[in-house]
Amino acid sequence: MKKIYTFLAAVFLTLSLFLPKPAGAQAPEKISYQALIRDASDNLVTDTHVGIQISILQGSASGTAVYTETQTPPANANGLVSIEIGAGTVVSGDLTTIDWTNGPYFINTETDPTGGTAYSISGTSQLLSVPYALHAETAKTIAGGITETDPVYGASAASGITVTDIDNWNNKQELLTAGAGIDISGNVISATSNVTTYEVGDFAHGGVVFWVDETGQHGLVCAKEDQGSMRWYAGTYDETQAKGDGPFAGESNTSIIIAAQVAIGDDGNTYAARICNELQITEDGKTYGDWYLPSKEELNLMYTNKSTIDATAISNGGNAFTFNIYWSSTEFNNQNACFQDFISGTQGEFLKNTATYRVRAIRAF
Repeated sequence: MKKIYTFLAAVFLTLSLFLPKPAGAQAPEKISYQALIRDASDNLVTDTHVGIQISILQGSASGTAVYTETQTPPANANGLVSIEIGAGTVVSGDLTTIDWTNGPYFINTETDPTGGTAYSISGTSQLLSVPYALHAETAKTIAGGITETDPVYGASAASGITVTDIDNWNNKQELLTAGAGIDISGNVISATSNVTTYEVGDFAHGGVVFWVDETGQHGLVCAKEDQGSMRWYAGTYDETQAKGDGPFAGESNTSIIIAAQVAIGDDGNTYAARICNELQITEDGKTYGDWYLPSKEELNLMYTNKSTIDATAISNGGNAFTFNIYWSSTEFNNQNACFQDFISGTQGEFLKNTATYRVRAIRAF
């Protein structure tokens, strides 16, 4: 006669305990069970269906069966049988009505390796944590309220907060006074729009606006009149490395040029970058002293908006661009610097020492 061994591999609640159930229906309760089947020669019984009768015994390993079912699961290539107790053919009892607090409980398995009901071997294992997990289902049936006593909370100020207190807190913003630039509306505190924006042609920040960024709050202005005609350099052909171009680049170019000329000495004559750097212009009661020689690109932006700049400059007591060549702060090489022709619109390079071109200072805001 073949000898069959069964082993309890694992017992645990399946996810079906947590699945939604129809109104009025009992949630399905199942216990996963695994057994390893071997014959009398200790060989695995594989790739065949076996018959199993499972009973849940109460009290002891030989106690009363409160639930019994049968199944014919397959043994896999490793001789392992995996079943869900509660999913078989019920012989007696009801798994969902077992009072798991009234234990202990044991699982008894009887096995027929041929797949029938001639059960030739049985094994019994005690259920440990599973009944208590199943018993957690009873928490859903607790009737009545739960009274919680917390002496620490009861002694705190928080325990005295009422619905009226909460309403008053939510409406506290009505008692606040909005300062400048702040708006309080309902539950929202926000900044009001007191931002000034500018357009090309505005007369502001000491000169005529000729370029603004995408916000309209920042940009460039040029002086309303020229600062005269003069050389680009102060007495030497040394290269200053003032190569910057683009909006705002003229400011750093101007600083580089002046630093280079101071370092190498000059002939005492003023020059384009210096005259812009030392310029002071007072408009609307405010003095602006941060002017600089425009970069090549900044000079081209002025040329592009020349007619608009001319109109605003003249209406505010300034002059139009009546000369053709203006110096930029962008150095070309050790002997030449870049210029803009305000008649033809072309740009080029000319000798720093021999050429005396016009200068129009600009500043950023």
